[in-house]
Amino acid sequence: MFRGKLVSWSLLTLLIGLLISNTILAVAPIRLNFFFYKQEISNQLKEMTTEFTKLNPNIVIDLEMIPNDSMAVLRSRMASGQAPDIIQLQSYAAVFEFAKAGWLQDLTKEAVIAKVVNSTKTAVTYRGKVYALPMDVAGIGIIYNKDIFNKYGLKPPTTFKELQNVCTVLKQNKVIPFASMFKVNWSVGHFLSMVHTTLAGEKVLPWIEAMNSGKASFADPVDVRQVFRLLDFYKANSHPNAAEYDWNEQQAAFAKGEAAMMVQGLWSYGAAIETNPKLNCGFIPFPCNDNPKDTKLFADVDSTLALSATASPEKQKAAKLFLEWLSTPQAIKLWVEKCKLVPTFKGADVKSMDAPFQDLVSYLNSGKTNPWAFSMYPVSVWEDATKNGAQEYLFGTKTPQQIIKYFDETWRKAVK
Repeated sequence: MFRGKLVSWSLLTLLIGLLISNTILAVAPIRLNFFFYKQEISNQLKEMTTEFTKLNPNIVIDLEMIPNDSMAVLRSRMASGQAPDIIQLQSYAAVFEFAKAGWLQDLTKEAVIAKVVNSTKTAVTYRGKVYALPMDVAGIGIIYNKDIFNKYGLKPPTTFKELQNVCTVLKQNKVIPFASMFKVNWSVGHFLSMVHTTLAGEKVLPWIEAMNSGKASFADPVDVRQVFRLLDFYKANSHPNAAEYDWNEQQAAFAKGEAAMMVQGLWSYGAAIETNPKLNCGFIPFPCNDNPKDTKLFADVDSTLALSATASPEKQKAAKLFLEWLSTPQAIKLWVEKCKLVPTFKGADVKSMDAPFQDLVSYLNSGKTNPWAFSMYPVSVWEDATKNGAQEYLFGTKTPQQIIKYFDETWRKAVK
């Protein structure tokens, strides 16, 4: 009798234990920290992660956005053992640096990697292994208002001389040529690298190799005077309050039609049409000289998603499940229609995307593109010398010679 009660009590204890365990699991799902820098898709990422959780109720993804100086924050977090579980990184150098440090999981054999276009894997492959999922191909150039251009009989410029003429006509009609943002440094850093890369042309990749060997200078592959002339031209044809403008003000000025053009990545187009859905836009390269053959779009793999190598096995498994979900038709549709980004997955349908994205795809298909050299710079060269150097030149606090010296010294220190 006593023994029977003991068995019954043991079973009851076991059942209670299982009930408590299941209750804990029900109220305490796996939580993943997703660190990202693309502020323009913060709402869209929230929608995507919510949809993922509907399919996987035991996994919750907490979003953390750091739009400026994200690399500095990330380095500190990774080095101190507080790594996010899912990490948005820029392509090339950022992925390579984190992979070299041992901070990222090797994703080479994950099924999702086989689903991306092969040419995009170069941007995330370090020493023969894939350390991130390339998520989108993007372009940086001139987003222009077709209605304003048509109103004044203007055609998209293919040479610098034509661009000068466009700006002259716009100013004569009291239209600001460029909606610009100089308050934060990343956009003008893009401009500086875009101009330098375009002028360098086919010399840019050999130049990067020479810089990594300590045998070159920022001034070597180009007429460096033209680089700074183009910065001067850009500033002279920008909104007079550009030094006070951040990303939000730039988008608003373009969306309201105060300016006819915006030198930005296509990620900014999505934000602008949210403000003004009636915008009628196109997307073209920024011409840097008078040879139309040299006018190519600055386009490459933009953002990537990496996973922390120090996360628990449980979290690693959950994070990989999220990456795999991103390759599904549901996720790709959200990426295309909501985030307004060109995906890297094979066979992705982009026919529904607006005209500027079709322009990007056209340039990609025709091979009229230049690589994102800034993503190949050592991270400190991009974060410090390029972004800060461009901004300091526009603000008049550094001369071209000082910027060249700053750039070269930062690169030499980085490769050591």
